[in-house]
Amino acid sequence: MVVVCTLLVGCDTSRQDKQDPSGPVPNVVTKDIQDGIEKHIDEQTSLGQGYFRLSFGQTKLRLKLVRVHTEYLANLGPRRYFACVDLASRDGDVYDVDFFLAGDPGAMTVTETTVHKTNGQPLYLWEQKRDNTWRRVPVKNAAPELLGVISGRDQFEFIYRAKLPEMTETARMWIPIPTTDSFQTVEIKSIKVPGESKILQENEHGNKVLFLTLGPQDSGKTIELRFDVQRVEKAVYQEQESAPDKYLAPERLVPADEKFRSIAEQVVLDKKGDLVRARALYDHVIDRMRYMKFGSGWGKGDAVYACDIRTGNCTDFHSYFIALCRAVGIPARFAIGAAIPSERNSGGIDGYHCWAEFYTDGRWWPVDISEGDKCSSLSTYFFGHHPANRIELSRGRDLVVEPGPASGPINFLAYPVLEVGKKPTNVKVEFSFNRNTSRKL
Repeated sequence: MVVVCTLLVGCDTSRQDKQDPSGPVPNVVTKDIQDGIEKHIDEQTSLGQGYFRLSFGQTKLRLKLVRVHTEYLANLGPRRYFACVDLASRDGDVYDVDFFLAGDPGAMTVTETTVHKTNGQPLYLWEQKRDNTWRRVPVKNAAPELLGVISGRDQFEFIYRAKLPEMTETARMWIPIPTTDSFQTVEIKSIKVPGESKILQENEHGNKVLFLTLGPQDSGKTIELRFDVQRVEKAVYQEQESAPDKYLAPERLVPADEKFRSIAEQVVLDKKGDLVRARALYDHVIDRMRYMKFGSGWGKGDAVYACDIRTGNCTDFHSYFIALCRAVGIPARFAIGAAIPSERNSGGIDGYHCWAEFYTDGRWWPVDISEGDKCSSLSTYFFGHHPANRIELSRGRDLVVEPGPASGPINFLAYPVLEVGKKPTNVKVEFSFNRNTSRKL
């Protein structure tokens, strides 16, 4: 896939001006940039006796490659490129590192290396200027939009792509179809899929699911869904839901565990009222958990894992919070979708994002604890708000549809669930967006 991107153009114009390219400028695609940064990391890891060595403050880090953020790879101009990479230390801390590169495909060199985030917490942010160049901004000086928050309303096209793997047997796939509610209006622009398809209804939480029947002839084909989305900022709200107590029931990976009850009761000791107790649990999760996508077990929304390991991503943060809320009688529920970047108006999206809500005094309170953890200045905002720049793809856990997967109820649905010959199989997924800037407020 060719990506034309203006991200960070002119960020380091002095070095770019000194570049004296000889010969025609080659056509560069994202795969060339990915190969360039991976080659650099491999070479430095070999020189570092199995570790990528990086100075960070007074510390000499020894790191291993976790992943390259392919959605942020950018061609900055003639023989100038940008890459963002996750690297992990031996004790599990994850460092998001920005790299600038120069040269031709196959012969790129790194000109600048900077640690951008530690365990998801930014050390600086990128701000786009009027001339479309970018500059670094300290977190303490950053406006909410740079921190990922668009208030009011937002409007954008959301593109959902998945590439099918090699399949030797009949396969079935389940994909979320976002629906319209009080906070988002969704219009389906196009659905391009191979095989046979139909839309299923998941009744417990009101989700719609695209169901595909596929065969070996569909191997390697691309699925593409496009949606026009209008979204408003979500604050505390009332709902016609007549039975919030159903959100006290356990789920497969959010069980009614005695450990949760013991922890939650200790956290809310002497706290009066569910709102105060919920805030205490919210703060507890921020204090106890570290945002880390490293190792095995994270990302499943396993509340027991999150409680024991004390690290994970947004699904783990919110599963743990939901388990604690339910343990002391506060209804709580889960939703998943994607956070739309606020600092730019098009391009890739760094995977799915999830959040939660809890119920008290006749109202639902939206919370986003992993985002509140990443930036302490927004921790109060995310206790009671979800910004406008996001899309909800589905809600709830242990989703049941007919026909459903052979493996049983769907844990949660953001990325496709694919079974080839009744065996779960991974799918390569890409999210991207195009903002309608005339409607962004």
